Amino acid sequence: MSDTLSYESSGVDYDQLDAFKRACQGAARTTAPLLAAHGYSEPANTRGESCYLIEAADHYLAHVEEGLGTKNLVADAVYAKQGLNFYREIAIDTVATIVNDLVTCGALPISVAMHAAVGDSAWFADSARMQALVDGWAEGCRQAHAVWGGGETPTLKSIVNESAIVLAGSAIGRIAPKSLRITGEVREGDRILFLASSGVQTNGLSLCRLIADQLPKGYATPLADFVPTAGSSEGQSYGEALLAPSVIYVNFVAECQRRGLPLNYVAHVTGHGWRKLMRLEEPFVYEITEPREPLPVFQFLEKAGPISRRELYATYNMGVGFAAYVAPEYTEAVLAAARETGYDAWLAGTVKKEGTRKAVEIPSLGLSYEADTLALR
Repeated sequence: MSDTLSYESSGVDYDQLDAFKRACQGAARTTAPLLAAHGYSEPANTRGESCYLIEAADHYLAHVEEGLGTKNLVADAVYAKQGLNFYREIAIDTVATIVNDLVTCGALPISVAMHAAVGDSAWFADSARMQALVDGWAEGCRQAHAVWGGGETPTLKSIVNESAIVLAGSAIGRIAPKSLRITGEVREGDRILFLASSGVQTNGLSLCRLIADQLPKGYATPLADFVPTAGSSEGQSYGEALLAPSVIYVNFVAECQRRGLPLNYVAHVTGHGWRKLMRLEEPFVYEITEPREPLPVFQFLEKAGPISRRELYATYNMGVGFAAYVAPEYTEAVLAAARETGYDAWLAGTVKKEGTRKAVEIPSLGLSYEADTLALR
């Protein structure tokens, strides 16, 4: 097709979603005084962040609720057409999207709960798929060093499609001592470090599914059909590439804490793509001078959609799952902590101050996203 695709064309309008989120935040703030009866209070600047905190005298408790989205529909299609069971990976994805949000405030996960809603309890009759989901959830919890604390499995006939499952969950964590909280004390000149993703991870799948519907071979389309230089990914199908399990970044934050390395701010790069790099309320310009070549799956999306380069970076992580902002003198030590705990990490850019301007700039790609493209508060 001649026109380029956007996330909105797949039925996802962030402006509408974000307006609802801001309305929720406003109403939620009015309930904060209820914490006092439990010996807690709401710390400043927790609303609008990826993780909600409540404060005690000597610690914080953290809470996150998150959902997988529609990625399991890709797994369903690949399972039906190619006979490949990716539900272990799908479960890891769900745990990842929860705990990766939790650690953005400096909390380490304690307990993760599963919410698995189906349209018909017969979904669980496929023992291979069901067991893969169970095994993957346990593995995700082990990677996050958190107990699998429980869950809920409602059957929601007429709400959820009979052949589908809706995967989500929550986690609680703790920050102790309180000095380990990541508060957003970013300064001009701070360095921006990137930790690599495994691929699309858990965001933008509605648009990925729309593209699959346009391809004659659907998810079975080889990446090499659109990306001849896919290298080690050559021979891999589009569906297999989409279903690579997400990276869990808990060990990075935990290792920085263990080594006494301060993280001024971190961002889990999910919805809104690289616009998420300017999630912090204070105005800064985040200049990315070392973007890597996109992974083959993103090159595939760009060509098969087609999707414009601007839309890609506004929607997908483009190979970056986590970003950390650190003082220049800690750059090498934080990179070493990341790499020595198994992450692919690199120095990607610098935080700049330009008056009241807030933006993400990627000069080598000719891309700039201003503050009005991200309204989370």
